[in-house]
Amino acid sequence: MKYHFRKLWNTMFLFVGPAWYLLVWMIWSSGQLQDIGDKISFLGMVIPGFLLIYGSGFLIEGWHEKKKKGRQ
Repeated sequence: MKYHFRKLWNTMFLFVGPAWYLLVWMIWSSGQLQDIGDKISFLGMVIPGFLLIYGSGFLIEGWHEKKKKGRQ
């Protein structure tokens, strides 16, 4: 691999982040979320989900580094 995993992961999120935002905006403006409870529930799932997926990349990197050290 030419680049470090962290650089590739962050670069990938530079492209996925705006697409994720566009999807959220489309759902938000579609009228499907009728009341404030729906909107809070939606944001309560989307924001932590995005952060969880982003953070999982660093867990994967840590596991991979540990695996590489175990092989040596």
